[in-house]
Amino acid sequence: MIKTTLRIDGMACTMCESHVNDAVRKAADVSKVSSSYKKGITEIVSAEPLDEKALCESIEKTGYRVLSAATEPYEKKKLFGFLK
Repeated sequence: MIKTTLRIDGMACTMCESHVNDAVRKAADVSKVSSSYKKGITEIVSAEPLDEKALCESIEKTGYRVLSAATEPYEKKKLFGFLK
């Protein structure tokens, strides 16, 4: 699993988050997507690497601007961090 974090300019409310999430779902096959207008980020979890160019184009068509993108391996958080 891969986590992609996008920094997005222009989100001002929860409807903005919804618009960005919908654009991501239309552009790519993702397991999970969540946005925060307060933080200015969208986090995406996918099985395969995403086409960042297509993803950015889809988001920017909705009126938001993608400032940066970063990917890293995704590890599901453990319920109890002290358990191995």
